[in-house]
Amino acid sequence: MRIQRISSGGEFEAKVGYCRAVVAGGFVHVAGTVGQGEDVVAQCQSALDIIENALQDAGVGFPEVVRVNYYLPDRHEFAACFDLLAATFGANPPAATMIECGLIDPKYRIEIEVTALARAV
Repeated sequence: MRIQRISSGGEFEAKVGYCRAVVAGGFVHVAGTVGQGEDVVAQCQSALDIIENALQDAGVGFPEVVRVNYYLPDRHEFAACFDLLAATFGANPPAATMIECGLIDPKYRIEIEVTALARAV
C-alpha cells in the first residue's frame, strides 16, 4: 500500500512529529488544523484554507470530504461559523461532530479535522 505524507510546514509539525495530511487506505486524513485570526470565524476560515491546500496537494477537494470534526473550547461560539461551513460543505455535506474541549493554546477558538475519499491513482 502506498502512503503519501503531506506537510504544510506548520510550526507544530516538526515540533510534535506529525504531518498535515496522510493519504492511505483510500482516504485523505487531515490532521486537526487551527487557523489565525482575532475571532472564531476568522480562525475557521484560516483553518479551512489550510485544509483546502492539504486536500489539493492530495488531489481532492472539499466535495470529497466524508467526515469532519470540530473542536472548540466554547461550544457557544460554533454558531458564528455556521454560514461559512455551510458555504464550504453545503452541496456535499460530510458526517460531522462538534466537541467542546481545551485546545493547545487558549488563543485558538476552533480546530478542524477532516477525512476525505482519495482519488484512485
